[in-house]
Amino acid sequence: MNRREFLHLLSTASVAGMALPLDPARADDAAEALYDAPAFGNVPLLHITDCHAQLRPIYFREPNVNIGVGSMANRPPHLVGEAFLKQFGIKPGARLAHACTFLDFERYAALYGRVGGFAHMATLVKRLRATRPGALLLDGGDTWQGSGAAMWTKGQDMVDAAKLLGVDAMTLHWECTYGQDRVKEIAEKDFAGHIDIVAQNVKTTDFGDPVFKPYVIRAVNGVKVAVIGQAFPYTPIANPRYMVADWTFGIQEDNMQKTVDAARAEGAKVVVVLSHNGMDVDLKMASRVRGVDAILGGHTHDGMPAPSIVENGGGKTLVTNAGSNGKFVGVLDFDVRDGRVSDFRYRLLPVFSNLLAPDSDMDALIAKSRAPFASKLDEKLAVSEGLLYRRGNFNGSFDQLILDALIAEKDAEIAFSPGFRWGTTILPGEAITMENVLDQTAITYPFVTLTPMKGAMIKEILEDVCDNLFNADPYYQQGGDMVRVGGMTYSCDPTATIGNRIGDMMLNGKPVEAEKTYKVAGWAPVSEAARDAGGEPIWELVARHLRAQKTIPAPKLNLPRLKNVDGNLGLAG
Repeated sequence: MNRREFLHLLSTASVAGMALPLDPARADDAAEALYDAPAFGNVPLLHITDCHAQLRPIYFREPNVNIGVGSMANRPPHLVGEAFLKQFGIKPGARLAHACTFLDFERYAALYGRVGGFAHMATLVKRLRATRPGALLLDGGDTWQGSGAAMWTKGQDMVDAAKLLGVDAMTLHWECTYGQDRVKEIAEKDFAGHIDIVAQNVKTTDFGDPVFKPYVIRAVNGVKVAVIGQAFPYTPIANPRYMVADWTFGIQEDNMQKTVDAARAEGAKVVVVLSHNGMDVDLKMASRVRGVDAILGGHTHDGMPAPSIVENGGGKTLVTNAGSNGKFVGVLDFDVRDGRVSDFRYRLLPVFSNLLAPDSDMDALIAKSRAPFASKLDEKLAVSEGLLYRRGNFNGSFDQLILDALIAEKDAEIAFSPGFRWGTTILPGEAITMENVLDQTAITYPFVTLTPMKGAMIKEILEDVCDNLFNADPYYQQGGDMVRVGGMTYSCDPTATIGNRIGDMMLNGKPVEAEKTYKVAGWAPVSEAARDAGGEPIWELVARHLRAQKTIPAPKLNLPRLKNVDGNLGLAG
């Protein structure tokens, strides 16, 4: 191939959204350079989190808006784009830069290809374990939910994949939306003798007894390692309470300290917390709980190439977060000498599917689990002319598509869509399949609602969700992003206090009136009354809308006018 032919291929592939082919020698060289992670020390830990049931390779665009406020401003994880690359010393245009940021996403997605996929991740895990005898593989949760196949099998496809991958322990969040009985069934049957579910902060509502083991201790190359679980503290608030009616959650910082002390008393020389708190919460907890060597975090989907080192009354704690959707494997190597951690190395390894050959056993399992649903998942609903993605504090183009569908199909004036951080990305020119729609909507309480709502209530809802995101105290944050809003415009001051962040609410050029009633469409209601009322699943509404449209222009994002965020490094164009 001459230079002109190569440049033509490059431009054609970029326009078409194709990954450029790598010949085997180039792929091997690229993989060797990227995945050259020499073993270090004697206690190796591998970490995955927030896979959201993505068994096959995907595209996933990272956010261009991830605002931090107060003490959380302008520091990890609240850095995006060029500020992120500068913080971690990553070369623009490199594979890791593409994996961790939104910069030139369409261009580099075409160049570097899809990420994740459990068959490719399995190959990487085996490669890492080959040089790290005894390595523990820890799963931070949000694994069983996020795809149509997972929803229809009640998470069984992901349970089987986790066992084959060789996960040693995990904690919980979205898993609980299959109901407490299903979670216990998996823990006691499928996982028995294979995977431990750990959660020091999940207790019974009647007597406060532990529902799961608070921690497990494993011997790694002769060193006792304690893995303490921290499930998502706000599960009964962020998701339907009735799904975990007999369980309580919460941060339970005091009990965390007691659990750490108990693990140390039992002989643990290394103590790690497998957390689904969200990174800001983990950073605060690390500053207040003594005796933890590392917090391996999840929930907020932050792919952090280096740990934050937090000082506390007992020394220092590393805080890491390994992204989402199967894009990364975090590798933490401890060197333990004289009964304590003396040194460490950390690498965040992106999973590029065109650099890692699929593991044949995992590939076969995925094909088998998907086969019963393949024809439905593969249905082509429409073609997207623009990039469809979800992540960002205030809106994403796929969320805008959902909002537009809700307004059109329900004849609503205003639409709300949850600020979920899971959901894959579609490149311009690609077909939108039923699988893609389910990647954005596959939950066990998917009902569409149409509610008469006064302007005052609309503001109250927006203020409440905004406080979950921008409260100055991380312990009052629930993760996720701002509810997406269609039809109505507004302003937002993330630095203000609750009740004062939302303003300038306008509909069709007129102010939203506090006492006037508006037709508001939404989905994912958490109340028992909404469950009992039922309703159309959101994916059916969106699919119907897409079939009628056939071609979807790039959605125009409805974004709030932001105040007092000048200079915030969590905000880029």
